[in-house]
Amino acid sequence: MMRSALLHTGTALTLAVCLCPRPVLAQAPKVASPSDTREANLRAYVELLRSDVRSQRVAIITELMGFTEAEDAAFWPVYREYETELGKVNDDRLALVKEYAASYGTLTDAVADRLARGALDVEARRNALKARYYDRFKSVLSPTAAARFLQIENQMLLILDLQIAASLPIVQ
Repeated sequence: MMRSALLHTGTALTLAVCLCPRPVLAQAPKVASPSDTREANLRAYVELLRSDVRSQRVAIITELMGFTEAEDAAFWPVYREYETELGKVNDDRLALVKEYAASYGTLTDAVADRLARGALDVEARRNALKARYYDRFKSVLSPTAAARFLQIENQMLLILDLQIAASLPIVQ
């Protein structure tokens, strides 16, 4: 049974990776300038945060959670609240990425430090949000189901984080 659950989780996450929008890598007749590359990376990041990943996430959660009707009715209102608050954290993350893109070529130590601290703050706020909502999910689901959701959510967030991080240039 555990092996079957892991197989389903792996299959669903593989689908999520395949279904998540990614920047299309096409050969350009000319080499893109660093400015063009930064702008393309920023657009790709915005696309990841703002695209229809939401419906893909809902499908994955539905498949892997296997809710009863009662659990389904209790879970989704709390999830929508969580998703709204997570969107606010993602907006702050997007603002940091935009600032990074704008200052990439002329990044000073002070700006780099502020951006790094801002990224750490956003990450801490996201983790605090997950902890707070884990308790809320636990109040409408069993602790096991709430833990399963947290595991699924963490896996999906890590996949998105990896895609976003891979699209951003390394600080020079």
